[in-house]
Amino acid sequence: MITGQFRNSLDEKGRLLIPAKMRAEIPGNELVITRGIDRCLWLFPPEEWKTISDSLMGAASPFMKKARLLQRRIIAPAQEIEIDKTGRINIPSALQEAAGLKRECIIQGIKRFIEVWDVDEYEAYLEESESEFQEAAEELGGRISF
Repeated sequence: MITGQFRNSLDEKGRLLIPAKMRAEIPGNELVITRGIDRCLWLFPPEEWKTISDSLMGAASPFMKKARLLQRRIIAPAQEIEIDKTGRINIPSALQEAAGLKRECIIQGIKRFIEVWDVDEYEAYLEESESEFQEAAEELGGRISF
């Protein structure tokens, strides 16, 4: 289970350190990186990526306009990347641009995958989505018990 929220800096070569706590939960030293739905990047362990990409491809025909849009935005930009010996990943420049990554990044675990956000983009997202978050929490609150 990959969880936690951390801040790290993207270096001038496009490398980002994945925190040791997260790396310990990733099987192997490879990840698949792609665009997220919001202005962030998603990083998946390869087996998890295979499940998701197979599901997306199997559920949608390339003859459907919305299916092609999802496939082009999520599957097409996906790339395998390695976690180097020091725990860094090299984020391709096209994906850096897609997520608006500048220097300071938020890295957060969402159980089965990791999100990478530019700090300013993430703070703007939180602010813009606050009312939706409150509504979602209220709706879900009636279905979840502790």
